[in-house]
Amino acid sequence: MPTKTLAGTPVDTDDEGYLVNHSQWNKDVAAALAAEEGITLTDGHWKVLDFIDTDFKERSVVPGMRRLNKVGNIPTKDLYALFPDGPIKKAARISGYPKPVSCV
Repeated sequence: MPTKTLAGTPVDTDDEGYLVNHSQWNKDVAAALAAEEGITLTDGHWKVLDFIDTDFKERSVVPGMRRLNKVGNIPTKDLYALFPDGPIKKAARISGYPKPVSCV
């Protein structure tokens, strides 16, 4: 299990860069993970990340696109604008949660 330092915080990751211990996550780590993806976090990003955090804590699974659309009230086009080229995978990684099982 690789360890790297993000925003001055050592974090354990899997081989794809997803945190394996969510307790190591904080907003500065999120910003550093986003920067690795070429993303600067805005209020729109935080709306998605906060929904993922809340939903994961309730259901123990990263929400998929349909759940983000229907329950989170976040349109697909917005997700792709905020997290291009794989919004669920990128949002899950930045929010400190594992790679969604539905993503290859």
